[in-house]
Amino acid sequence: MTSMRKLELLAPAKNLECGIAAIDCGADAIYIGAARFGARAAAGNSVEDIAALCRYAHVFGVRVYVTLNTIIYDSELADTLALAECLRQAGVDAILVQDMGLVGRVSLPLHASTQCDTRTADKALWLRSLGFSRVVLARELSANEIQAIHQAAPDLELEVFVHGALCVSYSGVCYASQYCFGRSANRGECAQFCRLKFDLIDADGREIEHQRHLLSLRDLCQIDALEQLADAGACSFKIEGRLKDADYVKNVVAAYSRRLDQLVASRPHDYCRTSRGRVEYHFEPNLHKTFNRGYTHYFLNGRQPDIASFDTPKAMGEYVGRVKELRGNSFSVAGVADFANGDGLCFINADHELEGFRVNRAEGNRLYPQKMPPMLRPGMALYRNSDVAFSKVLAGRVAERKVPVDMTLSLSPTGFVLQAQQARAEVAFDHQEARTGQHDNIVRQLSKLGNTPYTLGHLTIADGADGLFIPSSLLSDLRRMLVEQLQQTVPDASGEAPAACPQPGDAPLSHGWQREYLQYPYLYNIANQSARAFYQRRGLSPLAPAYELSPTSRPLIMQCRHCLRYALGYCVRRGGRKPQWREPLYLRLGDGRRFELKFQCDECQMNIYAEE
Repeated sequence: MTSMRKLELLAPAKNLECGIAAIDCGADAIYIGAARFGARAAAGNSVEDIAALCRYAHVFGVRVYVTLNTIIYDSELADTLALAECLRQAGVDAILVQDMGLVGRVSLPLHASTQCDTRTADKALWLRSLGFSRVVLARELSANEIQAIHQAAPDLELEVFVHGALCVSYSGVCYASQYCFGRSANRGECAQFCRLKFDLIDADGREIEHQRHLLSLRDLCQIDALEQLADAGACSFKIEGRLKDADYVKNVVAAYSRRLDQLVASRPHDYCRTSRGRVEYHFEPNLHKTFNRGYTHYFLNGRQPDIASFDTPKAMGEYVGRVKELRGNSFSVAGVADFANGDGLCFINADHELEGFRVNRAEGNRLYPQKMPPMLRPGMALYRNSDVAFSKVLAGRVAERKVPVDMTLSLSPTGFVLQAQQARAEVAFDHQEARTGQHDNIVRQLSKLGNTPYTLGHLTIADGADGLFIPSSLLSDLRRMLVEQLQQTVPDASGEAPAACPQPGDAPLSHGWQREYLQYPYLYNIANQSARAFYQRRGLSPLAPAYELSPTSRPLIMQCRHCLRYALGYCVRRGGRKPQWREPLYLRLGDGRRFELKFQCDECQMNIYAEE
């Protein structure tokens, strides 16, 4: 018989405010960036704020993970190790890393960041042998591929992305921003090369596509696939968005937490949540009202035609209807949506461009823009990317989370005792027989937990305590002392002893995961002497520094599962029509720079190379 598996909803935190909002809305874990060395350079936080988040989180059994997942230069290694120790003292539960120079040198559990480029069971098993307790899998994997990794390493925690923006390249092996703009994605400074416009041209210079966002993907949404992912072996469901504000976090976390609760309720012998506390929601979450470029399941069920957003890399929001008719400075909408003054609407115009405008006045389904969009036409689909009414809801307290506490009130030789978990409060008071029943007042007074994170669970009244007179003030004193003790003795998030410093094994390096690593050894992202020594001990040859430290000519700048042949309908292996162009194909930026595409059909992969 299989044991019950714990499922974790992992939410992003741009800052302390976002982290607290995520916890209130039902997150089981939070990932947050420190002041330096995180893969989102614009989302840094002080150790003091991270410590405050840990204190708040651990009351609910919520874990806090910190991203130290950039590549580390030699001049930064000592500071990184010192920061990791400060984070341990602050109460952090684990750190995410990609730089192997940190392995075996920090006293915190290690999670292998998605930048470690884990696509295969071989890679996952190797990372486990190094002491990693969890691996964040590549976003591109299907449910079947996740299951194969889980079956090969059933004791290894597998974290998967379930919601948010998608990188078109496998994470950790994208050098486009560094090559084009001198901004390294592996240093937290991605310039979003993949959201730019490109021409697609063939070997003869013939233009196949003109100025389209050919590498821009839709956003991931797996809210309807949580059970499928859990059954495949995933235990942590990660929401992308460490640059997103609190409104985004509230809405998305609430939606996913409620769905996870439904899964656990339907299969209580198979799954449970990792944290504690009950959440009461004061709003109805709606993922379509939150920033998104349109949603996709990506490769969950194999290759699908709906993953890209060629027309725009911007958020379109929810579909609200079609333009019915235009009249002067207003137009009407055919649909059932309610509109408000100040709503932001957008549409794709005849030039395949996203065009947006603000509603100055809404009278039912007749809308008066601040300025009529010149390319708006009857029949065009309308989307709302800024919902004034929903934003007002999210600005308030949208959820309240409380931990039920079972209490026992009993007698001591000299008074009364209130106990809960490891806490115990006692007051002296003469035992006097009560003239009236005390039960209801005892329940009423001990339930007054107000702004504390607790709510009264089951109350046991022992030793006939409800037959003795107990003043309300005494009950209040017992309750207050008990809560103070509970807050001072919060267990760590897991309820287990802190993990020892992970010690790496001596497993030799295998080239079994991707063949490009042999030809382009800078893909190992070796940026410091500690990482170099790590790979030397495991027999890596040839050794090469990270691309950021030693740029090469005609570099491989992206590896993508997204395939333009397939997306444009020209994958003959999958039923597409035979192309008329002559390869190789190139992407061309507006400034004339070109990038060669090579299609590795045996691996169903598209590689992108810079052209010198």
